[in-house]
Amino acid sequence: MHTVGHNVSEGFAVWITGLPAAGKSTLTRALVTQLAERGINAAVLESDALRQVFTPHPGYGEEERTAFYGQMTWVGALLVRHGVPVIFDATANRRCLREAARRAIPRFLEVSVECPLEVCMARDPKGIYRRARQGEATNVPGIQAVYESPEDPDVVVYGDRETPEAAAQRVIAKARERGYL
Repeated sequence: MHTVGHNVSEGFAVWITGLPAAGKSTLTRALVTQLAERGINAAVLESDALRQVFTPHPGYGEEERTAFYGQMTWVGALLVRHGVPVIFDATANRRCLREAARRAIPRFLEVSVECPLEVCMARDPKGIYRRARQGEATNVPGIQAVYESPEDPDVVVYGDRETPEAAAQRVIAKARERGYL
């Protein structure tokens, strides 16, 4: 069991998935804050940041995505084995990519951030959908590339109508229910 001010003895992972601009990073920030308030320092593996390291000139094709998410999962599993709580802030557009992470990390939660595509496109903080409309981006999940929502996520979050703080509380409650906290 965890007590405030001590490290979690066993790591666990939370994979936050959803369409681009659904609210994954916002939920991640709220989750990191709430875990820190409990004395838990989680490592965040954010796909855009890691892609700069693993694939400095990403093409976002299916083969490259599979390799990238395999690398990301390997790093996350390594951290978890060393007792570090990990939050994956990553679309991972195919179910099989997230299921591979679940198989590699026994203490695992999948969080689906559901948000209508129209809302995501209106938000578009990184200009991903704009570039897709202009033909500059050709593999955007939900537009040209498939996005396979989780079939049975551990937690469902509504990125268009739920506060990140309330959603983070529900993720923490699920982690506690599973004995991860």
